[in-house]
Amino acid sequence: MSRHSTEETLLTPSEVAALFRVDPKTVTRWAKAGKLSAIRTLGGHRRYRESEVRRLLDVPQQRAV
Repeated sequence: MSRHSTEETLLTPSEVAALFRVDPKTVTRWAKAGKLSAIRTLGGHRRYRESEVRRLLDVPQQRAV
């Protein structure tokens, strides 16, 4: 896992996908839709703040009927 200059843990799309049990491409779509904020590395890869991901995991899921 990468570390941001403020020592915040950053997760890869695959790591986030594993936590939510979805495909990594779904995580990328969430970022593009603004549901999850992404940080871009110098190489252009997306990374996600672990604290934000953990907060989203704690929110009760609303399911469409």
